[in-house]
Amino acid sequence: MIAEIIATGDEIRTGALVDSNSAYIADQLEALGIDVLRHDTVGDNVDLLSAVFWEVGRRADIAVVTGGLGPTIDDLTTEAAARAAGVRLKMDEVALQDIIRFFEKRHRTMTDSNRKQAMLPEPSQRIDNPLGTAPGFSMHIGDCEFFCLPGVPPEMKRMLEDFVLPRCRELLGRKAEASCIQTISTFGLPESTTGEQLDGFNDRFPDIKLWLRAKFPEIQIRLYGRHASEAALLNEMKAASDWVREKIGHRVFSIDGEPMPAVVGRMLGERGETLAVAESCTGGLICDWLTNVAGSSEYFLLGAVTYANESKMSVLGVSKETLDRYGAVHEITAREMADGVRRRAGATYGISTSGIAGPDGGTPDKPVGTVCIGISTPEGSQGRRYLFPFGKRQMNKQIFAMSALDLLRRKLMGYPEKPHMFSQSPPAAADAIKDKQRS
Repeated sequence: MIAEIIATGDEIRTGALVDSNSAYIADQLEALGIDVLRHDTVGDNVDLLSAVFWEVGRRADIAVVTGGLGPTIDDLTTEAAARAAGVRLKMDEVALQDIIRFFEKRHRTMTDSNRKQAMLPEPSQRIDNPLGTAPGFSMHIGDCEFFCLPGVPPEMKRMLEDFVLPRCRELLGRKAEASCIQTISTFGLPESTTGEQLDGFNDRFPDIKLWLRAKFPEIQIRLYGRHASEAALLNEMKAASDWVREKIGHRVFSIDGEPMPAVVGRMLGERGETLAVAESCTGGLICDWLTNVAGSSEYFLLGAVTYANESKMSVLGVSKETLDRYGAVHEITAREMADGVRRRAGATYGISTSGIAGPDGGTPDKPVGTVCIGISTPEGSQGRRYLFPFGKRQMNKQIFAMSALDLLRRKLMGYPEKPHMFSQSPPAAADAIKDKQRS
């Protein structure tokens, strides 16, 4: 069974708005065992929309359309679908009452333009929208069943889950194969090197598809398989996953798509340990990531954005001598920052970042992309220097933050100290790396 996805709207066509809906829908359909063969983007032109709908209706089994169901004059999906199917529009009284109640509940006045949203093709099946005013609908155009959904992501996702995916399972019926998608997340190797490490996968696992996806700053390895036997599929997927993990080694931080902050937080929670963070160049990004994880209050105690040298001294206790001698961006400074925030919070671990995110501010000794990361533990503390080849400030902040969390993850996992592919160990930093100061 094959599917196509159609995103509508000039804002999508021109690039003013990023189409995240199509990627989400494709992922959900592929997980069911439905092949998504094409994605189309069509602007607000009723003639073009109806022509595309007509074409898709003759080559696909399923089509999911997003956008164009609102109350304004450029919302044309319903009219285009009716034209393509050669049917008329009719007021759906249930949809109209739902829209009326939506406005009454919020003490707002419904306009005549909102009534337009209750006009649906006849025949079609209404798809209720519990989160907004735009009902969706399903109907046949040619040999294809179309599902037309609003473009607002939360509304689209809810209606996809409530109606579209269950209906797709019905359409698959006895043809359905067991399918499985696994996301293995890695950090520390570029995409090209990751691909080289996985050379030979296709020969070893011909029935499992492997895709690499750069989701900066991590690299995701996605395994996708189908089989008539669910048991056989699960066995093959496990073997493939184990093979990938062996090849990539400690660079793998999740085998189920769990993000790095959640992985680190889960490990801390399981051990009953706590964390404090001192940030300079990352400006609170690590703290933001950590606190986006539900339950982080159990292990995250304190975050300090000590951007100025004065705050590094007054808040964290970094010595003036260290800053005068080495500067803010140095392994010893980062180590003292980590010690200071750990001590102030009474946490099990402290981590810190101090670097040059750019695009300006670099020097020959400390170019843009340099970051020093400190980690303080009950056994001692250390500082590490890294140099990343990115000129963009936001990218550098993200990879600095990810590197700090990954350093802690590897410490928690008990991995032996191995240099990161971007790590630097200049002579001036050697003492900082080796000094295991008790704290």
